[in-house]
Amino acid sequence: MNTFGNLFRVSIFGESHGKWVGVTIDGVPAGLPLTATDLLPDLARRKAGAAGTTPRQEDDLPIFASGLFNDHTTGAPLTIIFENNNTRSSDYQALRQTPRPGHADFVLDKKFGGYNDYRGGGHSSGRLTVALVAAGCVAKKIIPHIKINAHLTEAGGITDIEAAIALAVLEQDSIGGIITCTVTGLPVGIGEPFFNSVESVISHAVFSIPAVKGIEFGSGFAAAAMKGSEHNDPIIDQLGATRTNNAGGINGGITNGNALNFRVAIKPTSSTPQTQQTWNNETQTITDFTVKGRHDLCIALRAPVVVEAVTAIALTDLLKSANG
Repeated sequence: MNTFGNLFRVSIFGESHGKWVGVTIDGVPAGLPLTATDLLPDLARRKAGAAGTTPRQEDDLPIFASGLFNDHTTGAPLTIIFENNNTRSSDYQALRQTPRPGHADFVLDKKFGGYNDYRGGGHSSGRLTVALVAAGCVAKKIIPHIKINAHLTEAGGITDIEAAIALAVLEQDSIGGIITCTVTGLPVGIGEPFFNSVESVISHAVFSIPAVKGIEFGSGFAAAAMKGSEHNDPIIDQLGATRTNNAGGINGGITNGNALNFRVAIKPTSSTPQTQQTWNNETQTITDFTVKGRHDLCIALRAPVVVEAVTAIALTDLLKSANG
């Protein structure tokens, strides 16, 4: 399905090389001030243009198709669309015969019987994250007292991001990265045990971002090597503040009032300039393969704002559920 959330529900649509991509958001309260200008700063953070990103440039100007009147939301479903104007679909004509290693070309073809739009990854493309960022901007306006900050802390296995990108450009091979996200301003008591735990809901949203391969909250995997006396966070006041934050702001699936923090692992972009091998459906043999098209050497550079967006979406839905 293409929908996330219960009381704040986000549905994305479109394909990478289709006419447009977009999002419909249900559960936006009436009377929320909103203009295209409100979305532009975060949309600019997602755009390509820096070293290590794709040469494909889109204007990414939001068009409000419904749910907005006189610069205020109406309470009806809010639909925002973005036109695709800078496509080179001919780069993808060979994909029917040679699905790209690491991409979803092979599985999408099998799942949809060959009817999927394979150009640029179609509906599975990272292009659709522009719609997630737009929805995240709306969510952030609904919960302005909660601050969400994500940034790239590691790329290609090193913390010097500029050096990592320079090396990727020199070697002409793609790299991944680690994104750290911190949320402040959350009250105690958001989330539920088990299936609607804060970790469960945020993880569900974060894994909707193409290229995400892992997530850890607080001390994460390092907790497995710690003793309980080391990992437990001493409570130091009646508000629940803790001396350490190995729990990442969550106990038993419920926010504890401390900063919520987690890290996200982004894999190397599958479309690397390096020659690879793949199966050729036409010749029924393994063949050398070079990816065509325009791609990011490090997609993690553009992902922090997307992580912020899906976190805002998840938290808005959780807060609406908590408030009834």
